[in-house]
Amino acid sequence: MTRRSCAIYATGIVCAHLLIVGIALVLAQVFQTMIQSRLKQEITLTEKSQVFEAWKNPPPPVYMEYYFFNVTNPEVFLAGGKASVQQIGPYTYREYRPRENVTFLENGTKVYALNPKTFVFVPEKSAGNPEVDLVRTVNIPLVAVMNELNSYSFLLRSVVSFYLSGLGVDLFMTRTVHEVLWGFKDPLLTKIHTLKPEVDEYFGLMWKKNGTHEGEFVFHTGEQNYLDYGKIDTWNGLRKMSWWSSNQSNMINGTDGAVFHPLINKNELLYIFAADLCRSIHLGYVKDVEVKGIQAYRFAPPADVLMSPDNNPTNAGFCVPAGDCLGTGVLKVSVCREGAPIVVSFPHFYQADEAYINAVDGLNPQKEYHETYLDLQPTLGVPIRACKRAQLNVILKRVPGFPKTRHINETIFPIMFVNETATIDDDSAAQMRTMILLVTLVSNFPLLIVGMGVILLLVLVVLFCRNRQKKNEVKRIDFTEAFHSFTTAKDDTAYTQVSDKPDDSSEKPASQPTKNGSYIAMSPVEAQKC
Repeated sequence: MTRRSCAIYATGIVCAHLLIVGIALVLAQVFQTMIQSRLKQEITLTEKSQVFEAWKNPPPPVYMEYYFFNVTNPEVFLAGGKASVQQIGPYTYREYRPRENVTFLENGTKVYALNPKTFVFVPEKSAGNPEVDLVRTVNIPLVAVMNELNSYSFLLRSVVSFYLSGLGVDLFMTRTVHEVLWGFKDPLLTKIHTLKPEVDEYFGLMWKKNGTHEGEFVFHTGEQNYLDYGKIDTWNGLRKMSWWSSNQSNMINGTDGAVFHPLINKNELLYIFAADLCRSIHLGYVKDVEVKGIQAYRFAPPADVLMSPDNNPTNAGFCVPAGDCLGTGVLKVSVCREGAPIVVSFPHFYQADEAYINAVDGLNPQKEYHETYLDLQPTLGVPIRACKRAQLNVILKRVPGFPKTRHINETIFPIMFVNETATIDDDSAAQMRTMILLVTLVSNFPLLIVGMGVILLLVLVVLFCRNRQKKNEVKRIDFTEAFHSFTTAKDDTAYTQVSDKPDDSSEKPASQPTKNGSYIAMSPVEAQKC
């Protein structure tokens, strides 16, 4: 056996083994199962896991961008016309949100933590100075007082209205952005504070929220079931709320939005509990995206999240009292926050009824700037980019006994909206790309084996074809040489006598002819006698 034949046989044997083993591993999904099992074990909120430190101290910077709606024609609105607003901002703050008082419970299956948030102003990312820039907006403390007195007698409301007019309290106020956001001593609340000390005399949209937390959380670590990784078990000791009018609406579902279970697929709904909204919301798959070279799934709240109960009956539970419902795109949260009738929505009433958008001039909802979304790396379940956008509104309507409201049309009035953004940092992105590459290579190792088998199969075919071609060439060369030898030998042929009679040619006359058939051509040698 030649070396060429040995190479062909060896290539064929290796090729066959690679194809058989590779296809068997692909069909059995051995490596995929191994990787999935490993991810389920590693991605847990335990001290030994690699993700615990990132959960405890999130590395990506979080920015809070505050935009305000400055009212440009308050007199027109008070006279019964349409209000006009102008968006100002952003005023950007860096948010720090480490987990504190982390304590493991029930043999490491649950973990307790507080999540205080601290905000630091970032001037280079802001449109102005919040301590200098003025904004004219709704006097929310006055609206809260009117809303509280709505159940009292008309006479009492009239007396209070007359008293407030003497203090110079109007339905609209002008303050600096910093005051509206972080708090100021309000003259109306100060008067109330003297009568009811439990009422704070300061007001601000973020008053007492800098350096504080949103409640006590207990999370599932995912030790028992990877699908429970990061899910909230209790919030302030509650497994469900009591503000809404249905059991489903009162459920505390999902995570706090910081982590999600690994191996996410496009068909599932992801749930997030938003403490500032007093409810859970769900997100659905939208499209594939890429963030810093990392492939991700984009999830966003579908239109039915804030849809009217007329179109989505499951939202009827968010009507309090039962049957008192708003339209599509808005949610009244004053049931869990005492004071003014506060309503939340997406910025510029994105995905809301046209009536809310058209009630105020200056609004222009756009998906690119006003949609809430979350970009997740599906294998690891890690958020790599997030934009949480929410708008704060207040209901303004006529209140009998307060003459300044007698001409206004009931309006859900926009106050401000926030854009909370976070994007994975470059170092973390590089580490994640490396991790994803390793996971991909290991998961697809059987395919690599099959690919090598296919390549060797092609090599085997080439070697086999070349070997046949070589043999055919050798056969042609041998035939040519044989034919050439035959034609050359014909010219030099000797004849040898095969008759059994003695050669009497020497006794015969020279003229006697030679008999036909007495000689046969055999070899190029001289004739010899038999």
